[in-house]
Amino acid sequence: MGAPPTQAATGRPARPGVPPADRALARPRRRLLAAAAALAALAAVGTASLLDLRTPTPTPASAPADEFSAGRAYADVKVIAARPHVAGSPANDQVRAHIEQRLRGLGLETEVQDTVATEAGQLSGAAGGSTLARVRNVVARLPGTDPTGRVFLVAHYDSVQTGPGGNDDAAGTSAILEVARALTVGPKPRNDIVFVLTDAEEACLCGASAFAASHPLAADGGVVLNLEARGSTGPVIMFETSKNNSRLVDVFGRAAPHPVGTSFAVEIYRALPNDTDFTAFLDQKFVGLNSAYIDGGAIYHTPLDTPAAMDRGSLQQHGDNALGLAREFGRTDLTDLRSGHDATYFPVPGGLVRYPGWLILPLALLAVAAVAALAWLTLRSGRAGAGRLAAGFGLALVPIVVAPVAAQLLWLAITAIRPGYVELLDPYRPIWYRLAVLALAAAIVFTWYALLRRRIGPAALAVGGLAWLALLGVLLAVAVPGGAYLTTLPALAGALGGLVALRTRQTGPWPVVAVTAAAAVGVAILLPTVVLLFPALGMGMGGVAALVAVLLGLTALPVVDLLHPQAGGQRGLVALRARRLAVLPAGAAAVAAVVLAGVGLAVDRFDADHPAPTHLMYALDAGTGQARWLSRETDPQPWTDGYVDGVTDVGDDFPGLGDAELRAGPAQAANLPAPKVDVVADSTSGDERTLRLRLTPQRTVRLATLHVDASTATVLRAEVAGRPVPVEAREGKWGFGLVFHAPPAEGIDVTLTLRPTAAQVSLRAMDASDGLDALPGFRPRPPDVGVVGSHSSEMLAVARTYPL
Repeated sequence: MGAPPTQAATGRPARPGVPPADRALARPRRRLLAAAAALAALAAVGTASLLDLRTPTPTPASAPADEFSAGRAYADVKVIAARPHVAGSPANDQVRAHIEQRLRGLGLETEVQDTVATEAGQLSGAAGGSTLARVRNVVARLPGTDPTGRVFLVAHYDSVQTGPGGNDDAAGTSAILEVARALTVGPKPRNDIVFVLTDAEEACLCGASAFAASHPLAADGGVVLNLEARGSTGPVIMFETSKNNSRLVDVFGRAAPHPVGTSFAVEIYRALPNDTDFTAFLDQKFVGLNSAYIDGGAIYHTPLDTPAAMDRGSLQQHGDNALGLAREFGRTDLTDLRSGHDATYFPVPGGLVRYPGWLILPLALLAVAAVAALAWLTLRSGRAGAGRLAAGFGLALVPIVVAPVAAQLLWLAITAIRPGYVELLDPYRPIWYRLAVLALAAAIVFTWYALLRRRIGPAALAVGGLAWLALLGVLLAVAVPGGAYLTTLPALAGALGGLVALRTRQTGPWPVVAVTAAAAVGVAILLPTVVLLFPALGMGMGGVAALVAVLLGLTALPVVDLLHPQAGGQRGLVALRARRLAVLPAGAAAVAAVVLAGVGLAVDRFDADHPAPTHLMYALDAGTGQARWLSRETDPQPWTDGYVDGVTDVGDDFPGLGDAELRAGPAQAANLPAPKVDVVADSTSGDERTLRLRLTPQRTVRLATLHVDASTATVLRAEVAGRPVPVEAREGKWGFGLVFHAPPAEGIDVTLTLRPTAAQVSLRAMDASDGLDALPGFRPRPPDVGVVGSHSSEMLAVARTYPL
């Protein structure tokens, strides 16, 4: 192959004077020109991959009637998100009335499902009780001409108490209203299309639970398309599916105009304790797809989540995809959408690559075999000996471990300088910090390579990096099958590129073409993953993005080698100059990481438009007259620190707030009534006592809770509003509890069957409203101090114990 003899399979030592830098997979004569061409090609692939993630241009209100228009949908966003509209509030009633009017105006069969429902998922588990809510879902139907099933477009119309929900989920609600309008002006679909705007999603997913479990239109199941948002911008990502999703993903890939989604995201989301309305439908054996845009997470659930904060390009993508999928599922035979396996899929410029799940492990094993073949050919050709190959494999683990750790340490340093970041999902302007993490990962890869290139050799390091990618592919294929493509395909491409490079004329252009094409596969797959991981996980887990960035670097090591001078057999000053040039990429990347982090700190400062998040609650014991300020901040901001000092556990006094330790401080007692507990009936049979109670808030509240002291009675059975609720044993003082969101003014009927263990049964009732401004001793926040996006922010809780 034109290479000088080195330590080969025979184990003979390499000839002195021939450095490892000469034993690369590709050694072009015009190294600078080859490097420039290869980098330009990879930059073009990377640019195309990132451009494919852009949101579409918003369509104006003058768009054709059968198209989705972000301009038309945004008019609904402004109405829906005019102010916070938590479930059960008068503001939410107004939003619901607007939705009803819009759907009825389209001539659709429209109704309101008014019922009491139980929780879906585990959102309220911290409150230590069964969770229910009064919900009022808006349901409309577009009848199909020859139905084979039903397609459900779902979004929630309620918001959190801390913000108007301009994105979460006025975006999904307004998109569905505009999709409904577009569908009514075209040919009627074959299948029924049902529009479900759910209530109390933010509280407990109870609206979706009520519809999926008990509405007549949901009795036979169907295909669910859930529209969500967890930020203000970015591409709409299809991040969750029902199981056995191959046929669903096939429809998504061909019918969604802007298909962005990965099977890796689906695998990760299934493993996380996160829920949306989609969870309630999956619990009832529906199939479907869950989509959201997730960048701009700093405003999530905060007062800043206004219509003005919305990226209308994200709204356009939401609507384009929903309309395309509704039309495709509307004409598809829905009787057999469970294919029997999950698909692997990921975005590439121009579409969505997808292949069946049964290929995952064979491809992973093929990648291992291809890398083994490359190692064998590298050994036989004299590019590296067995010892160097083993060293290359072992040392390739260094950047894989060091880069994520370094990224996490970088973020710890940044949060030490700016503690307010701890309470944010992501900084307001995270781009500089994201680039800093990428530069840091690049600096580590470049430094590692420059230090080891001459000692271990380029070929050995390249093979070692690909070997780790291939092994990770096998591990992922077993543990997280939908994510195996992330390392399997780059490893397979890299091995094939290396084999081609070694089997062609080493000084010609084809080895460079081969390794560049292989690296391009890694760029196309891994670069979008890095970009999507940052908003998905936040800067607090930037190490994961750094890890994927390192894997990308390992796939491109033969191209990275072109950035280094060819060492040849130089001695003295020439060799010293070559070594200095070799560290330039590493030094440049390290400087860039420091500069970018510094720019981030300089640019992303807290101010009136980007306030520092704070968390504060007020809790009053109406029986004792004692009140406390409470905060979930572990390291309180200066404003919060003026209210709280030490740490306390309020679980015994306010079980509805959960068992977590909170910061607390003394507060003036406000003149506020506790919820009232009336005994409607009291009977005893054997050792069981049955209490029929009515829990009635004495003010306008968001939720009410009731807990039973375990030392006075054991709850055997319970009914709330005529519905049985589970009775779960719970450690601590309160053995049973319930949480009721959006309680009606007339109160909640509760029936408890108990086994008393004391003369009196002790009950603890609590309710909670929102807003602290009218409380004695409250000092309004300065302009640069904001409210953290939490379901308990600004909560005002009042509790009292009732002995019966």
